[in-house]
Amino acid sequence: MSHDFRLLIDGELRAGVSGFDVVNPATGRPFAQCPKADAAMLEQAVEAASRAFPGWAATPIEQRAAKVEALADALVARVDEFAALLTAEQGKPLDQAKKEVLGGAYVMRAFAAMRLESRVLREKDGNRIVEQRTPLGIVAAITPWNFPLMLLANKIGPALVAGNTMICKPAPTTPLTTLLLGELCRDIFPAGVINMLCDENELGPAITEHPGIAKIAFTGSTATGKKVLASSSGSLKRVTLELGGNDASIVLDDVDPVQVARKVFEGAMRNAGQICVAIKRAYVPDALYDDFCDELARLAKEAVVDDGANQGAQIGPVQNRQQFEKVAALIEESRSLGTIVAGGAPLDRDGYFIPPTIVRDIPDDAPLVREEQFGPVLPVLRYSDIDSLLERVNGTEYGLGGTVWSNNLDRAIAVAERVTSGTIWVNQLMAIDPTIPFRGLKQSGMGTEMGQEGLEEYTQAQVINAVALDAA
Repeated sequence: MSHDFRLLIDGELRAGVSGFDVVNPATGRPFAQCPKADAAMLEQAVEAASRAFPGWAATPIEQRAAKVEALADALVARVDEFAALLTAEQGKPLDQAKKEVLGGAYVMRAFAAMRLESRVLREKDGNRIVEQRTPLGIVAAITPWNFPLMLLANKIGPALVAGNTMICKPAPTTPLTTLLLGELCRDIFPAGVINMLCDENELGPAITEHPGIAKIAFTGSTATGKKVLASSSGSLKRVTLELGGNDASIVLDDVDPVQVARKVFEGAMRNAGQICVAIKRAYVPDALYDDFCDELARLAKEAVVDDGANQGAQIGPVQNRQQFEKVAALIEESRSLGTIVAGGAPLDRDGYFIPPTIVRDIPDDAPLVREEQFGPVLPVLRYSDIDSLLERVNGTEYGLGGTVWSNNLDRAIAVAERVTSGTIWVNQLMAIDPTIPFRGLKQSGMGTEMGQEGLEEYTQAQVINAVALDAA
């Protein structure tokens, strides 16, 4: 790719101190160079964001929101360019990449429509108590490789509308859409309000420990999230962590197994299974189990696995070699523990392709069931009793999402209420809405993203408690 990608620091597009390769996961070969920032550039970005903060925080929220709206408009105007680049660096099919780009714009617009109103807590006998929301300062957004643009939009929207300035650091395997977004930001926001830095994971500790950064907004693995939390504790930063999940799909015994299997397959295999709230394990009653597994196997065998840039591709490659090897190892380990009825081995071609793999008759303690596989493989487990099933479903350190399927809505909701996850969808898949709060329980995260509460995560609540001087 001939595009000259640049870092964004203090309103200027700048070359890095060096560069590193960005690999197309469909070929396993580099297709572009990314500029690399060093510690000195991080300091320059922090200084720029610090200088810009007072003016940006003092800008009326309507004007800040209008700038975020303008960024969304600029993104939509170049949707095809962003989608093609996203497919090249992340691997997802082009139609899914386009939905991510448009989804990122939609999220930014949703936050641009929100406001931070002061609340009068008391107005009585000359005592006026008001709670207002003030911006925190510099927010560092650290984003992963599965949805690099969407998950950045989830942070840009609330951080900037709330009046913070930002430093954004994408995953080193998918940095380019972030830098391209930085080119749009340069022409919209005042210098220093938003800065884009790329590295090969060397700058993470310096960012999370930096005394000039007020908040870390991190999306990624639970293991890395724990490190982020630990390293940010020295300065008591505000931290939002959206971490891993091992989301269960509970199929009740009153559904058509073929119909629901199709929905579960989509929920497990979208983006090659690389979604924090993808279905990671399915629980099916004995009476429906065989028909359900047969339909999953049929769907898996018919799915078109190909380079996301090719027309007709339904499932792209795993995004990077490390994850590819992890998923392949989990599948191989499962060969002796369960029955693989579709897929089962990487494709014999360039790139990081693993076909959709279905494993049935596998025990609860298998690594494929216990761990977050984050790839196109689904274990399917039997159950006969709903009470013991819920113990199995909840017997994990994760608690991000989940699904329940039933023709009896009240029954399904009653089951959902007993699942210890932040969000449970009933008869639908990953219905994430930027106006609805999204949270993880247990080791799936802390804090809130999305919704009014998600916007308030980027603020400090301040209480003004006032009385007249002659009453004091």
